[in-house]
Amino acid sequence: TIPSILTNAAASIDQQQFLHIYLRSTMTSLRRTDILSLIHLRSDGRRPQEIRHMSCHLGALPSTTDCGSALPTSACSGSALVRMGLTQVLAVVRGPADVTKRSEELPDRAVLEVSIRTAPFSQPGDRRNVNPSTDRRLIEQSNLIQIALSSSLLLHLYPKCKISVTVMVLADDGGRLEAGINAATLALMDAGIPLKDMVCACSAGRWNAGGGGEDIVVDLNRREIQAATGTGGGSGGAGVGTSDTIYLPVATMPQRGTIVLAQCESRLSGGEEAFGEVLEAAMGGCQAVMEVMSAAVRERGAGLLKARQGKAGVILEDC
Repeated sequence: TIPSILTNAAASIDQQQFLHIYLRSTMTSLRRTDILSLIHLRSDGRRPQEIRHMSCHLGALPSTTDCGSALPTSACSGSALVRMGLTQVLAVVRGPADVTKRSEELPDRAVLEVSIRTAPFSQPGDRRNVNPSTDRRLIEQSNLIQIALSSSLLLHLYPKCKISVTVMVLADDGGRLEAGINAATLALMDAGIPLKDMVCACSAGRWNAGGGGEDIVVDLNRREIQAATGTGGGSGGAGVGTSDTIYLPVATMPQRGTIVLAQCESRLSGGEEAFGEVLEAAMGGCQAVMEVMSAAVRERGAGLLKARQGKAGVILEDC
């Protein structure tokens, strides 16, 4: 209820001043999420169809150095660092190289090997060391990244060879699968391995953000994924664990308009129409991701061209 002092003041001041006084009196009891829901924004301040801030850096690791103890020790051919919001992923490519085991060799195409690992500090509140060879979730995501990349790689150009892709999750705020696919694609391009098209990944979902019914959102963060899938605790919101929420990671080749990966683990209550709306929103997110990745590739190419022409600047740091 409005305090009586504000009711009396409303008769002598204009509407804008009255609203200002009312908001000041009630601001102490309002949470940030409540204010964002009133203006139809998500928990991190984004609009429903807006992706998180994304930055890409090709050549994050020198190609002549070893990949370190966390990654398999061999010289990397290409690397890329991708940040999507608070999620940060590093991808390293090695090869094409000769297959070490003759039993793994394919006579007509190269073998693509993908592994995803997580740093102990990547997830907030969880400092456990996860074994990538036994963790079911990491094995599944490695297979999904391999499927998405295989649809674009020209593996037949490298028979009897092996291409290894290692994805290291440095920070996980949701969407590590999508960030891993984007980072692996840029690392392959940095290694000079030909692709049919860039593989861009983004997620979409239908989630009740509170106060306005179901909204279709793009590029879900950790809290929104927990609300859509019903996993984890402390998510809050009316849509936690309900059958109306959807979480759909999608990977596409945007220039070809081809979907190479779409995985939905939620129960669809709206049928094909609801799935089509979420899928269309995810494809729009992939298009936005492609623009950021294309700009990073052009920047990397311009830097390499300047270095080849002898026009690149050199920064010397004191040891």
